[in-house]
Amino acid sequence: MAFPFFGDDKSKIAQLLATLPQQGRVEWIGIRPGRREPPQSLSAVEVLTDARLHGDHARVKAGGKRQVTLVQHEHLTAVAGFLGLSAPLDPGRLRRNLVVSGLNLLALKNRRIQLGEEVILEITGECHPCSRMEEELGPGGYNAMRGHGGLTARIIQGGHLRVGDAVRVLPAESAS
Repeated sequence: MAFPFFGDDKSKIAQLLATLPQQGRVEWIGIRPGRREPPQSLSAVEVLTDARLHGDHARVKAGGKRQVTLVQHEHLTAVAGFLGLSAPLDPGRLRRNLVVSGLNLLALKNRRIQLGEEVILEITGECHPCSRMEEELGPGGYNAMRGHGGLTARIIQGGHLRVGDAVRVLPAESAS
């Protein structure tokens, strides 16, 4: 007898992968006004369609896969723990644009999410740590971030985004 979620039943696995009823929340928004400048924490930002967050220095191309970066709020504590710190990290130290809680971001690869009432992002891939993590977090910062670097996204629809806005996963058919 086969277990209901294993074996050749690919439709059941597809169903499990598509089941994301949870709703998340935007916990932090940050932009970097210039290269190698510290991120600025914002309570709200204008998200520019197929571009970037307004005020961010990032040079992105239309249709690019890395227009916005996201990291999971729950990972701030994990990374701090790997570094021997007792308090969660300040999100700005990770140099990502958005911090989201309540959703497993890795489960969202190749999916679309809606943030607030207007913004739609398409999750395009993982955002691996870079050597800057050693500068920012100290020795071991790069390795502490491995597996916790977050995700990259393309901005499908821009609009206003605020800390506290809901984040919800859109049905798979909306990604066409």
